[in-house]
Amino acid sequence: MTKPPSMKTARSGPWADRIFGLVAKGAALFTLCVLLAILASLTISAWPAITKFGLGFLTSTTWDPVKEDFGGLVMIYGTVMTSAIALLIAVPVSFGIALFLTELSPAWLKRPLGTAIELLAAVPSIVYGMWGLLVFSPVLSTYVQQPLQKAFGDVPYLGPLFSGAPVGIGILSAGIILAIMIIPFIASVMRDVFEVTPTLLKESAYGLGATTWEVVSTVVLPYTKAGVVGGIMLGLGRAIGETMAITFVIGNFNQLNSLSLFEAANSITSALANEFAEAGEGLHQGALMYLGLVLFFITFVVLSLSKILLAQLQKNEGAKT
Repeated sequence: MTKPPSMKTARSGPWADRIFGLVAKGAALFTLCVLLAILASLTISAWPAITKFGLGFLTSTTWDPVKEDFGGLVMIYGTVMTSAIALLIAVPVSFGIALFLTELSPAWLKRPLGTAIELLAAVPSIVYGMWGLLVFSPVLSTYVQQPLQKAFGDVPYLGPLFSGAPVGIGILSAGIILAIMIIPFIASVMRDVFEVTPTLLKESAYGLGATTWEVVSTVVLPYTKAGVVGGIMLGLGRAIGETMAITFVIGNFNQLNSLSLFEAANSITSALANEFAEAGEGLHQGALMYLGLVLFFITFVVLSLSKILLAQLQKNEGAKT
């Protein structure tokens, strides 16, 4: 017969819970304070550029350190376009990988294939950048860019997207490299959340005659939508904040001559990496910090939109039921 817990043990429980709650609350507040401190530091450092250029900084394409005339539109455009291209490529590929690993792959292949995909996330970004510049760019130029120019160069509305010198570096090349980098993150998260779907739900759907795609679309995805969106946002955050790989393949060109996917451009992170060490005090450093503040704001907007999307999905599900 087990002895009842002593009075000392019974009394220590509430105190332990209270201490644990205070520690958890302190950790949350500390994280919030760090976030606010970063925001305040960026704002203070960027204040000279904010007062000088205002919101016109966001629409100006001029970047002239000699005349101290700065605009961030080229970098903002490069960041948004490369991240969008990366998502357009990475999300369907990652979904296919996760679907194969959880529903279609033979048992003997799941573990080695899953491990190989996860190992891609461990490759340093500078290695991706060097590989993209020395190996991938020539292949992209010869077998993708030149055929696309021949096929769509004279087509209205599509032609301008494929204009420019097909040299293998630029927005398209950077977007593809980013897609390769974020596929392991998105695919791993999707695979993990697909695997937590109760087997009983899937087997019930199969028993009613549903196909694999019907099971995934009507059972797995509704059950795991929060995790799927979270994985996509994780990949997008990695794409927006990537520095070294982008620096190698985007071209680092601070002018926006056209909206072609083949044009060399620049991104916020690449501009910060290339110029911050040599930037003089005053407007140049302030403009670079202004770019960092804009990147912070872009990330905040993306996360907010993901929360709104999840809330809308849950609202629609409630309306259906």
